[in-house]
Amino acid sequence: MNVSKENKEKTKGVSKSALEKITLEMASSLNLQNVLKTITQGLVDELGSAFARIWLLGPGDICADCYKAEVCSDRSSCLHLEASSGIHTRLNGEYRRIPFGNLKISQIAQSRKPVCTNDAMNDPRIPNKKWIAENKLQSFAGHPLIFKDELLGVVALFSRSIKVEEEFEQLAIFANQAATAIKNAQLFGEVEELKNQLKTKNEFLQEEIELTQNFEHIIGTSAPIKEVLQQVEQVSFTDTTVLIEGETGTGKELVAHAIHNLSPRKNNAFVKINCAALPAPLIESELFGHEKGAFTGALMKKLGRFKLADKGSIFLDEVGDLPLELQAKLLRVLQEGEFETVGGLETTKVDVRVIAATNKCISDEVKENKFRSDLFYRLSVFPISMPPLRNRKEDIPPLVHFFLDKIIRKLGRPPLKISQADMESLMQYSWPGNIRELQNVIERSVIISSGDTIKISPLSNAQNNHQENTELDNTDLQSLDELNRMHILRVLGKTDWVIDGSEGAAQVLGIHPNTLRSRMKKLGIKRQS
Repeated sequence: MNVSKENKEKTKGVSKSALEKITLEMASSLNLQNVLKTITQGLVDELGSAFARIWLLGPGDICADCYKAEVCSDRSSCLHLEASSGIHTRLNGEYRRIPFGNLKISQIAQSRKPVCTNDAMNDPRIPNKKWIAENKLQSFAGHPLIFKDELLGVVALFSRSIKVEEEFEQLAIFANQAATAIKNAQLFGEVEELKNQLKTKNEFLQEEIELTQNFEHIIGTSAPIKEVLQQVEQVSFTDTTVLIEGETGTGKELVAHAIHNLSPRKNNAFVKINCAALPAPLIESELFGHEKGAFTGALMKKLGRFKLADKGSIFLDEVGDLPLELQAKLLRVLQEGEFETVGGLETTKVDVRVIAATNKCISDEVKENKFRSDLFYRLSVFPISMPPLRNRKEDIPPLVHFFLDKIIRKLGRPPLKISQADMESLMQYSWPGNIRELQNVIERSVIISSGDTIKISPLSNAQNNHQENTELDNTDLQSLDELNRMHILRVLGKTDWVIDGSEGAAQVLGIHPNTLRSRMKKLGIKRQS
């Protein structure tokens, strides 16, 4: 086809102005997806292309179901389709991944040289002649996206019109500008991700500092607590997985902190999550993160707790409540140190020390097929059993004075004493809620005290104490669930079945209100009980 000099100059001017417009638009954004869409859509809208696409270099991530797996010789990396505009906009079709091989797009990437033609139908480098004929395509231009000798990917377009040589030259210049915009957006995205990761880690660090301030050290000199401290010292300097077992309120999280703080990982993050506090879909997202658009409400990418805990430790509280469908994914992290985010395809590698805790007898859960046996054995490499407060009563006086001093400072109150009679009363009580219940009792007593001596509200009389101690000392006659049920009912009765608020049952028990409601439902506790 002959093109007059006048038409050539006119076409060259139109193409140049159109490309300049696209360049200005793509340079105005630092969001990678927006930049990519601006480029492909701009080539269609402003340049009159029938079809435009961008592939970016990435890892081999979907090799098992990749359409081009048979012609892929190196599965470590390939070209990922990231943007598509014009007659095809799907990103998950046959060309969603292009390996380095004999396809024209991969040839452009490998050679780092453009491929341009005005005879797409007869050019042997371009396959699928039927598709070209059906869409009446004439010209093709594909350019490598290179930024400072770094191959980023390939931009390619088909047109239904003939392009003059000057247009192909302008596209080559535009490809270099596009590469710069894409690299800037990639770097900005990496910085934003690092900022978000740092922000989240700082939040966890602040929680850790607050907890450290609240519990400066493990209080007690009894034989049971000395045994726990000895175990903590033995396991801290290893990367062994630890399972801390014990009733609610016995200080399992405090021991987990101690293990981390004594380990070589102490300068890295200590991240915690309560596996009983969230429904299964949210727990998976919290643990492993999610991609933008992975589910309704996922408006942006979220880093999971395992990623945040990389090179540090993660504390899985109430791991016995982890849903079965997530237990296999957790087992993979323990065995392989890798996982996929929700809605993601890429595998993430992490180096995390796992510390788990439970108030359940997981071996019984295994027998009832409520917990995977292989996961249980992986978690319980080094079990630590936390003694209930009733089995270490000699530690009650130092704990009382510790909490009393801490609460006085927190409330800005003058020094307060405790009478010997009240201390004896505290010593005789069975403490079904353990140390957490003791702390709540002391705090409540400080708040209502008016003189220089705190007054402990009656817990129970000596006869009831003796009966409760007898029942609790014979725990082999009752299941842990039944003991929990009795204790929850007792606390609900004292709070008139109020769950939320500063005087609610959840506050007394030291757990989240939703966790309490979940346990009430599981244990069949209803108001009419």
